[in-house]
Amino acid sequence: METQNSKIPSKYQDIISRSNRISSGSPSIYQLKPKKEEIGSLTRMTVGERNLNKTNRTILLTGESGTGKSTLINSLVNYTMGVKFEDDVWFKIIEEEERRQTESQTSDVIVYQIFGFEDETLPYSLTIIDTPGYGDTRGLEHDLIINQRLFDLFRSDDGVHEVTAVGLVVKNSENRLNDRLSYILNSVTSLFGKDLEKNIIALITHSDGRKPRNALEALEAAKVKCAKNEKNQPLHFLFNNCQSEDRTEEEEYLKHADQISVKGMREFTDFLEKTAPRKLMKTVDVLNEHIRLTACIPNLEERINLTELKQRKIKQIQEEVKKHEEEMKKNEKFTVEFDEFYIEKEPIGGGMWGFMLHKGAVSCKVCEENCHYPCTMAKRPEKCKVMKTGQCTVCTNKCPVSAHVKEKWKYVTKTRRVKKTEAEIIQMYGKNMAERWKKLNLLENIEKEMNQLTSQKSQLLDEAYKHVVNLEQIALNVNSVSTHVHLDFLIDKMKERGDREKVQKLEEMKNRVDEGTRAALRYMKNKQDLENKLDDLVL
Repeated sequence: METQNSKIPSKYQDIISRSNRISSGSPSIYQLKPKKEEIGSLTRMTVGERNLNKTNRTILLTGESGTGKSTLINSLVNYTMGVKFEDDVWFKIIEEEERRQTESQTSDVIVYQIFGFEDETLPYSLTIIDTPGYGDTRGLEHDLIINQRLFDLFRSDDGVHEVTAVGLVVKNSENRLNDRLSYILNSVTSLFGKDLEKNIIALITHSDGRKPRNALEALEAAKVKCAKNEKNQPLHFLFNNCQSEDRTEEEEYLKHADQISVKGMREFTDFLEKTAPRKLMKTVDVLNEHIRLTACIPNLEERINLTELKQRKIKQIQEEVKKHEEEMKKNEKFTVEFDEFYIEKEPIGGGMWGFMLHKGAVSCKVCEENCHYPCTMAKRPEKCKVMKTGQCTVCTNKCPVSAHVKEKWKYVTKTRRVKKTEAEIIQMYGKNMAERWKKLNLLENIEKEMNQLTSQKSQLLDEAYKHVVNLEQIALNVNSVSTHVHLDFLIDKMKERGDREKVQKLEEMKNRVDEGTRAALRYMKNKQDLENKLDDLVL
């Protein structure tokens, strides 16, 4: 064991003996060596052994990249261990270099568990859920993967099933609500159920101890639903990020910075002690509905558009046949011309097919439909979240998993101009009729098929509407971007159907969109446009 700083209290000797020294300066910095477990897509890092007679508090930390979340986690660990400024020691649980390398490849949600220090400072042990930063350079797929990782964490038997606080980590210097921050806050709050509102708080980093007016104004402008203080402001706690900095110079300044963080830690951990943990059943429902919604709506849109193509085709045939009624009565031959649709496979560009990201489409070979696109996490159809009890929840026939493939292509619908003879038209619409009735009832049969398609389209619209309304009923953030990207399509189709009640409901949802959500939609659209251009370049 390396010689430790003589100023470090002996109570840290045991933990130091099981750590790696990074720096011998002031403070001496040690890298903790937690026990690492990888359970499926989950990573758990544990320090100490849990005492089941002691309570535990769980915090989920999330926010924009570069807010100082890693430093905040290290600060929480040191506070839990009872480390004080005068102890001249600092422990890190996050290996910065390893973290940077890992983040460049994947989007792991990491769970840190701190056991064995109960009653040093806190009467409980601590579990910290660290999410990768939203809105970074890896694009929208990365953010979708974070959501799916959290879904895995919350529903896994070995995962986390309750949280005491959701900490939105925001920099003190955040001075306005830009499109990117709006998108991030919208992405985060749309994950949770309504029952978690009073457990969501703001953790302000890089604080100088003064009231964080700019950061609070940004949160309020974004209409973030969260716990409120006595002034009806977002409940917030202040932290400085300087505890591990060298103290041979500016010691007084760094001591003051430490006091800011200690005060923030004390107030925050008091909040944790007094706040009842929330079960994550509602949040799992929200995450599940998000995945189903994002898979179901595009699929339904494709099916509705396909139905409309069928209707257009039938209308053209109907008009052509009417022109030739006299020829039909005289048993004269004729031809009709119309637009016929066909389905083919189209390659999918961009993304990776390898280590952790599997961009592609889960498609049904029987229905010839895209059931989940883009599907970024599942390598095989049975791993896709749209599958439930061995069957697809999305495709028309709700086919078994075995009827599906996960490939780097998707189904697309195209049209071409074709000509058909009178005999071919009769074959299409008079298959089950007696020979002498085929020509006489041809128009009637065409009209019957048109009515069936109209009914089918109506059912598809109702199914899509139901998904949107269900999500609104359980989600904390009813103005989530993931819902609003589909509203215009549904409103237009409901207007065509003349369903005033549903149009009014959807327009009310659309009109509730605040500036924060509009900014988030702008950010997402601009980001998606850029990614599509890059995909085109790859192709």
